[in-house]
Amino acid sequence: MPCGEDWLSHPLGIVQGFFAQNGVNPGWEKKVIEYFKEKLKENNAPKWVPSLNEVPLHYLKPNSFVKFRCMIQDMFDPEFYMGVYETVNRNTKARVLHFGKYRDVAECGPQQEVDLNSPRTTTLERQTFYCVPVPGESTWVKEAYVNTNQARVSPSTSYTPSRHKRSYEDDEDMDLQPNKQKEQHAGAREAGSVGGLQWCGEPKRLETEASSGQQLNSLNLSSPFDLNFPLPGEKGPACLVKVYEDWDCFKVNDVLELYGILSVDPVLSILNNDERDASSLLDPMECTDTAEEQRVHSPPASLVPRIHVVLAQKLQHINPLLPACLNKEESKTCKFVSSFMSELSPVRAELLGFLTHALLGDSLAAEYLILHLISTVYTRRDVLPLGKFTVNLSGCPRNSTFTEHLYRIIQHLVPASFHLQMTIANMNHLKFIPHKDYTANRLVSGLLQLPSNTSLVIDETLLEQGQLDTPGVHNVTALSNLITWQKVDYDFNYHQMEFPCNINVFITSDGRSLLPADCQIHLQPQLIPPNMEEYMNSLLSAVLPSVLNKFRIYLTLLRFLDYSISDEITKAVEDDFVEMRKNDPQSITADDLHQLLIVARFLSLSAGQTTLSRERWLRAKQLESLRRTRLQQQKCVNGNEL
Repeated sequence: MPCGEDWLSHPLGIVQGFFAQNGVNPGWEKKVIEYFKEKLKENNAPKWVPSLNEVPLHYLKPNSFVKFRCMIQDMFDPEFYMGVYETVNRNTKARVLHFGKYRDVAECGPQQEVDLNSPRTTTLERQTFYCVPVPGESTWVKEAYVNTNQARVSPSTSYTPSRHKRSYEDDEDMDLQPNKQKEQHAGAREAGSVGGLQWCGEPKRLETEASSGQQLNSLNLSSPFDLNFPLPGEKGPACLVKVYEDWDCFKVNDVLELYGILSVDPVLSILNNDERDASSLLDPMECTDTAEEQRVHSPPASLVPRIHVVLAQKLQHINPLLPACLNKEESKTCKFVSSFMSELSPVRAELLGFLTHALLGDSLAAEYLILHLISTVYTRRDVLPLGKFTVNLSGCPRNSTFTEHLYRIIQHLVPASFHLQMTIANMNHLKFIPHKDYTANRLVSGLLQLPSNTSLVIDETLLEQGQLDTPGVHNVTALSNLITWQKVDYDFNYHQMEFPCNINVFITSDGRSLLPADCQIHLQPQLIPPNMEEYMNSLLSAVLPSVLNKFRIYLTLLRFLDYSISDEITKAVEDDFVEMRKNDPQSITADDLHQLLIVARFLSLSAGQTTLSRERWLRAKQLESLRRTRLQQQKCVNGNEL
């Protein structure tokens, strides 16, 4: 059995060893998974695995063991592949059994050919996900993962030379790439060394794997190579992820950490081109959809690599400063979590001071911003999402850079975020809602295809008078539905499909927002800095990196704490509400009670308390009273604006 670093550089050799020992006995597949699980449990082993998020593709050796932190953007139809196949030597007639799992191209020597009629051939099924880097992932998250990764990589010498010329972002000479690959691999094809697993293709999906950049270019895409990222300006690799086990556990928009075998064989482009050449001889009307679909589903492996998944884990969060798993039971026994919880009070006080400065001296607004940043949908009652806490910060200076700089502060605190400038032009022209393209058989992404716990900051101060056209109205409706119901209705042409989400929406505006919000707090600046950028920069530079990391841990960790209200406190809250109704029956409603309970919940959690106390209930009432008083004062000043 191979040992040492072979599991990183030659994982298929490990798989071959188990296959040779067990033959066609299905047990060998479980042994492979267990082997890699045990390897990753060894001291710091995950840090030695090269990551596609941090390492340029041309530095990675083909068929090596890699990892990838990503979001499932789309799920393609399942595909068939040859799980086990047999080759025959043309000269000696000797027969050899091979495994097809974790491969795109069949292993076939110079004098060998695949016996497609062998009774020992087995056809199996695998699922393909189209995965993209986590949308809106903060720079500090990326840097932290880079700093912890200890993988030793150097430019691959066994890969196509032209790959050294560019990384993911440099797409210049991609149109010429397949021709170079054809020339370099013509000899391999003549020698019969390319045995494609696509031969087992069923009507359900032919296993084809690549297309030229030129053909991809011919699509009506927004850029020369549309990698279908949800957010503009995103960088990094998109990957076709082949999943062999338990794919029913995953769904679109899940964030995953994948460990698997990298497949970037340039031969894939040749195979796919040959297949399209053959299909072009058929009736064009019959193969138009297939060709269009192939262009999208089989991009060049040099642009969209393949990962054959050995292990996949659904991530609860992407904060690199915390353990990956933070479920209720584990967080109680985790030493790191318990030690951090013991020093929570000073961290909260420092964070409150930091956000007060960011909000120009407004400590009440800072309190509500903390509650917003730790809020999360903890359950759904029928269609109502409980725990959402959308905050509208009104009173922000119009046409200033305040929101932009406040967003930068939030970006430094949360793992993933996006800043949406709510202008008439953006609302009319940006694509918010993902929609199904039936011609290419793919889900075309939109701005609202975001993973759970993303912070969405909407700047309404830039909104001027103008006309919203039909797409603009649909986009505003989509934002309203996201805020109210925490769901996005994806457009499947003939119907809409609900996709539940958990997005923290924070709205800045001059007057009251046009969008619904759970809570409106009017900003009362205590100072107006002459230079906003200089002020915010100095605020960030004054915070020690270690303190900033504590803020980041605090805001992520508190989302996972359990929370309950004792029967005694429940009775006290009910009695208190009855008294409030007696004193002010006109203005106190059931919605106000719900709001108070939400504020009390996150106020308790922000102090590290997992149950509601009388003290926190009174503090929640005090905060709400101050907020309402401020809104009333502003109403008196500005008439009915709020």
